[in-house]
Order: sequence, then C-alpha cells, then structure tokens
Amino acid sequence: MNRGQMAIPSLKSLLIEARFGATSLWTGTAFLVAKDRQSHCTLLTNLHILTGRDPQTGQCLDSRAAIPDSVVIHFHANTGETGECAWHEVQLPLYRVDGSPCWIEHSRLADKADVAALNLRWGSDVGRYPYYLETELDRFNIEIGPAESVSVIGFPFGRSVQRFSIWATGFLAQDLLLVTHENPTFLIDCRTRQGQSGSPVLAYRAGTYRKRSGDKVVATLSPTPVWELLGIYSGRISKESDLGVVWHVDTIKDV
Repeated sequence: MNRGQMAIPSLKSLLIEARFGATSLWTGTAFLVAKDRQSHCTLLTNLHILTGRDPQTGQCLDSRAAIPDSVVIHFHANTGETGECAWHEVQLPLYRVDGSPCWIEHSRLADKADVAALNLRWGSDVGRYPYYLETELDRFNIEIGPAESVSVIGFPFGRSVQRFSIWATGFLAQDLLLVTHENPTFLIDCRTRQGQSGSPVLAYRAGTYRKRSGDKVVATLSPTPVWELLGIYSGRISKESDLGVVWHVDTIKDV
C-alpha cells in the first residue's frame, strides 16, 4: 500500500481504548491537534470516554460501574516505511497519584463540554498526523450549509480497515450560523455507532467546493481533495435516532 495515495484524514484518526486495570471497558476515537506545523501536538477525544460517565446524565457507562483508570492509544508506528501498516500502543494513566485527572477540560464549560485533551510529549516511535487549527491544511474555509455531506472518521465497534479508520458519511442537519458561544454544538444526520465517539467531523470535498472569500462565496475547482475540520463527534441524541451531536471546532481550539 502506498500511503501517499490514501486520503490524508484516514491517517489522522486514532483508536483509543479505555481500561480498568487489565480489563478493556470500551473503545472510541481520538485525534491529534496542533496550532500549526511548529506547535506541540495534543490528543483530543470525548470527555465521557475518559470519565466513563454519560455526558448528559452523569450515569456510569459500564454495567459493572467500572471507571477507567487508563487509556491505550493505538498510534501508527513510525517505522519509516510508507507501506507499513502497524500500530504502536501507548498506555497512559488517567489519574495522578493525588487522584486528580490527567486530562484538560474546556476552560469555561468544564465537564459540560464533552471534549478533553491529554497534553503529553509523544516519542519519536509514534507517527504523528495532527489536524492543524490555524493553517489552511485542515481549515480550508469551506462554505457548508444544511443537507450538505459531512464525514465522521473513526472506529465503529472498534473496527478498522487494515488498521486505518472508517468513514461514515451523512449530512449537516442545521445551519452552522446557529452555533452559539453558550452552546457550541451542532447536529448531523449520520448512521454512527458505538466507537465513533471522539471522531473528527469533516467537510471533505473532491473537485468542486464553495469557499468564502471576504464577503463573497465563490465556487472553486480543485485538482486535489480539500477538507474542513468542523468539530468532534460526541454521540447520538438517543438510541432511536441517527441525529448526532458535534462539538464545534472552536471548542477544540479552547481545549
């Protein structure tokens, strides 16, 4: 396999596994973010994956009332071989000796925002493919409106395709202009399932796309795919619905 021919976002999503001792509790998705190419990478995922509690009710997610004390992140191994499809597992504790959590929450919303970061120094033995928040590499200023396609890139039920993430594509279910400072979330209509929590949500366009230029929106034809990081997927509003909640990218920037 030649990674140069793969869609770059396929490399960016990471499988994450919550554990209590040696027991695996559940899997989810995480990804690295950085301001730009020169900045330090931070791991981002959903807060509920780390706390083990429902973000709306606070109830324990595990039927045995187990709370995770560590996570295992399945990084791509930095082997230097472009065709190598190997994972390098890194296990991180979730609590310090004094019992305080190792993760970072939103500065204003705290645990009301289902977003958390682990801010560590990653070794040279892991491959790092972050989303850059302050460059056009992942923030191409694509104009997107209701009913346009969006992709949730993660690991449903912990599954992967030859160790790479799976794309689930649906539609934006509301106007992004309705996202507010007090409630920085929006809805998508996408058939997502367990394990995709913590996934990056993208507007991925191959060919023609709309881009805002000043006060105007212009249609552009690109010879290569472009994408816009829109936010982080949190989960469905209920088990009976395919409507899912996404925390806006501005929330990611804060964390």
